[in-house]
Amino acid sequence: MQGPRHVTIFADGGARRNPGPAAGAAVLVDDGGTVIEEAFRYLGHATNNVAEWNGLLAGLEAAARLGVRDLTVRLDSELVVKQLSGEYRVKNAALQPLHRRALELLRGFQSVDIGHVPRRLNKLADALVNRVLDAQQRSENERADATP
Repeated sequence: MQGPRHVTIFADGGARRNPGPAAGAAVLVDDGGTVIEEAFRYLGHATNNVAEWNGLLAGLEAAARLGVRDLTVRLDSELVVKQLSGEYRVKNAALQPLHRRALELLRGFQSVDIGHVPRRLNKLADALVNRVLDAQQRSENERADATP
């Protein structure tokens, strides 16, 4: 399947009570500003950093599936941006396989521009993370209410 040549991924992750219930999410936007896909993962109990990496991975996998060739990635996590650029090492063993997978996926695109954005410019991905976490909480509450 051939999708758009270029997309921008806005990725985010969050953990409530870090560590705690966590999710990663990404919103893929075409050059006209239209959201073309939302990708997310509920992670269960995890740290915020694990959630941030999973948001990025969800977006990269979606872009690869769509056949995107040129990619812009924007994250509000300076840590992830600097780890991707090699400015910071990935010391945490739990993050190393996520980092390796991201680098592997990034090699599949013809061009990639990765950068940091302030949280206020990452509202779409942040809102998706919160929708995923809220939906999971509602689901857990409903199951608890249904238990005799």
